[in-house]
Amino acid sequence: MLRGDWIKSTLSGFNGNCVEVAGLAEDTIRVRDSKNPRGGVLSFTTAEWDAFIGGVRMGEFDRKPGAL
Repeated sequence: MLRGDWIKSTLSGFNGNCVEVAGLAEDTIRVRDSKNPRGGVLSFTTAEWDAFIGGVRMGEFDRKPGAL
């Protein structure tokens, strides 16, 4: 993936509430808001990204009924 190649999930639909990711084959993973591509970018090491994806897969970030 080239430095400027941003992708978003095919499940994101067309509602505009999406994030885009770049750098999946590099040392730094970048995330941005697709509605504001010139705005801020969050950067993660591959270890941080892998930990986040692992947490998503394990349900650590699932919404809980009644939680704030």
